[in-house]
Amino acid sequence: MPDPTVTVDAPHDVERSEEILTPEALAFLGELQQRFGSTRDELLEARRTRRAEVSRTGRLDFLAETAKVRGSEWQVAPAPADFQDRRVEITGPTTRKMAINALNSGAKVWLADLEDANTPHWDNVIGGQVNLYDAVRRTIELTTPEGKHYALKDPNGIPVIVPRPRGWHFDEAHLTLDGTPLVGALVDFGLYFFHNAAELLERGSGPYFYLPKMESHLEARLWNDVFTYAEERLGIAPGTVRATVLIETIPAAFEMEEILYELRDHAAGLNAGRWDYLFSIIKYFRDSGPQFTLPDRNAVTMNAPMMKAYSDLLVSTCHRRGAFAIGGMAAFIPSKDEAANEAAFAKVRADKEREAKAGFDGSWVAHPGMVELCKEVFTSVLGDRPNQLDVLREDVDVEAEDLLDAGATPGERTLDGLRGNVDVGIRYLQAWLAGNGAAAIHNLMEDAATAEISRSQIWQWLNSSATLSSGETVTRELVDQVVDEAYAALLAEAGDNQTARESLETARKLFVECAIDPDFPDFLTLPAYEEVLRAERA
Repeated sequence: MPDPTVTVDAPHDVERSEEILTPEALAFLGELQQRFGSTRDELLEARRTRRAEVSRTGRLDFLAETAKVRGSEWQVAPAPADFQDRRVEITGPTTRKMAINALNSGAKVWLADLEDANTPHWDNVIGGQVNLYDAVRRTIELTTPEGKHYALKDPNGIPVIVPRPRGWHFDEAHLTLDGTPLVGALVDFGLYFFHNAAELLERGSGPYFYLPKMESHLEARLWNDVFTYAEERLGIAPGTVRATVLIETIPAAFEMEEILYELRDHAAGLNAGRWDYLFSIIKYFRDSGPQFTLPDRNAVTMNAPMMKAYSDLLVSTCHRRGAFAIGGMAAFIPSKDEAANEAAFAKVRADKEREAKAGFDGSWVAHPGMVELCKEVFTSVLGDRPNQLDVLREDVDVEAEDLLDAGATPGERTLDGLRGNVDVGIRYLQAWLAGNGAAAIHNLMEDAATAEISRSQIWQWLNSSATLSSGETVTRELVDQVVDEAYAALLAEAGDNQTARESLETARKLFVECAIDPDFPDFLTLPAYEEVLRAERA
């Protein structure tokens, strides 16, 4: 292959970007793109083909061609010593202040999010890598313009750092090879691995990753090929990389074992990502009939039959194969309202108790104030054990019908649910477009999955002429009315702030188009990214 030359077309310089975008690092990114970019493109096309078939048949099933993988005995590689106890993991973006707070939280793992809790503004893409570079070396600190200083409380006692790169569907427009944008996932993985893999190993850890949005074991195979090449290219021992895969799409739920098998020398576990999973169900079956028309998003709990089947299958699959099962997000943000805190903490505790009793090895929180609660719940079940891989859940017997039983989900579709989808969706998009992918909205830490499920649910209700509990049919006129009311309230909040008013208008327009237009965008963040790039060029 010819030597790849990556072109940087950035809107401006980011502080210390020269430390990240070195000629050697860019050459490594070029090699990854050259070797794996076309396979990524083929896999995205395979996604579209498969979705079209599901739309035609209304059916997903376990793969007949991989039955041998599911029926044979094999195990993933044992976890490294520092990655065996994952009872509480904190998630959040890689902005400097949030990174320091996460590293000081007392969690066992920090999911350093370059994906759904991050907006791919150039400042965030490169600034996040700078912050990860410093976090790995325990030198990260911050003094704000107001004089407040943030630093690591105990440099030797920080959580294990586990970045989450962007999904396969996202490109990085500011880095190109022969005029073609680099795959965002390869950029995020490649820069972190190139600069930090050897340093992490020197410190007794390693390059560990969370992998989002996969839809098939072939996509996992591509990641495994990337890991194998990167290890060989930089002289890192085979099997050093460890990956935890988010099972947050409905097709991936039918390929959990195959995904672990493809990554078996690099696999660390699977995670149950609730909101994106619900978004995927709606997206996949949005035109497959009323049996897939779900109630209000906040009414869909993990006790719903299809969600319990998915959760139990994940634990059973992981532990059979020696991999960790990691539970979902507690998004609550503690506030000054003690009554609200008490009610929310009780709900979070109940959810974490459900996970721990179901056999999960750990779970996620979004705020440092929730770390101790999650740790306490899992410790009450684990005791001195680092995990519960010994809980094999041999009682679990999940069929395709169980995973697809959306019609048995209890709850109602309500006008308040519709209003909430519009309000939260527009609020989040406004924050996203401004560069904040982790937005505090109504005492919850919301990420891109929030806007995705909000707009996809509106699309589904509208296109299926769903009936609300009040007896109203969801029509374009009703949606327009709700949008107008929500937008007027948001403008009132913005007051005379012209910048806020303009960003609200952009967010409203984008959200409504993606929630109403017949041509359903696969990911809201793709047209949103175009808005970001348009603003940069203006």
